This record gives sequence, structure tokens and C-alpha cells, in this order.
Amino acid sequence: MQHYKTSLADEAATQALGKSLAHCLVAGIVINLHGDLGAGKTALTRAILHAAGHQGTVKSPTYTLAEPYEIMVKGEVTKLMHFDLYRMRSPDEFIEAGFRDEMNDQTICIIEWPEKADGILPLPDLEIHFAIVDVGREVELRALSDKGNACLSQLHFAPNL
Repeated sequence: MQHYKTSLADEAATQALGKSLAHCLVAGIVINLHGDLGAGKTALTRAILHAAGHQGTVKSPTYTLAEPYEIMVKGEVTKLMHFDLYRMRSPDEFIEAGFRDEMNDQTICIIEWPEKADGILPLPDLEIHFAIVDVGREVELRALSDKGNACLSQLHFAPNL
């Protein structure tokens, strides 16, 4: 499986990575985001959504747990669900909220704090790990499926764009 590691010097680099990832998305892909508070998970998701055509505000779903969006993926309107499971007290809350139904071949799912639903979530196609360093962030992308491999093989990222 493919693996990609890079540094993000600032918010502009995070936006550039999000824009690059937006061009690699396919319906049904599940992306798990890992990292401490303030590491850049929501900023990356916001950049992906805006690069995929979302015009409005992208708010962190910290209190609602999930926010739905409609974006363009390869010329098709596609649903993207942005999950933030930070405040979830138990993995069962994910099932009780009906979120498991969003995990399908048509919906793109980006999940912050997926470890809060261990044992409930399907294996992601792509994992993205953020680490805060002295200046900026280190980010590591790991493909865990054919969809994840296809995404990383199409990724054209230059942090200073």
C-alpha cells in the first residue's frame, strides 16, 4: 500500500494539500484524520470542501458530530459527510445517531477522531496523521485499500503552491 509523508509549513500548505486531495476523491472513500487538537484536521477538511466546490462556511462538527455537504467529484454531485467524533462518549453513539448508514459506496466520509468509534467504523481507505512540530506540521498519508492507493497515486502535491 502507498504511503506519503510531507511537511506543511503553514495554513497555505494545508490548503494546497486539501486542494490536491479534492482532485483525488472518489465516491465511497473513507478518510480518517488523526492528530492532536489544533493539528490541522478541520483546516484540511475545509480546504478539501472548498476545492471541491463548496461555497459556504465549513464549520467544525464538534458539537453536532456530523455535517453533510454536497460537492462535485469528477463532474458528479456527491455527498460528503464530515464527522468529528471528539465529544463522543461511546462508540455506540455513532450507531445510535444513524451515522453507519452514511458509510456507503456513494458518500465520501472524512472522520476526525476515528479512534472514538473503534470497533464500529469500517477500515478506512486512507489515513492521514498530523503531528505538530516546531514550525508547521508533519503529515503522513497511508493508503489502506485500493481506493486509498488510487487516491495517493493521483496526488500531485507541492506544499508551496
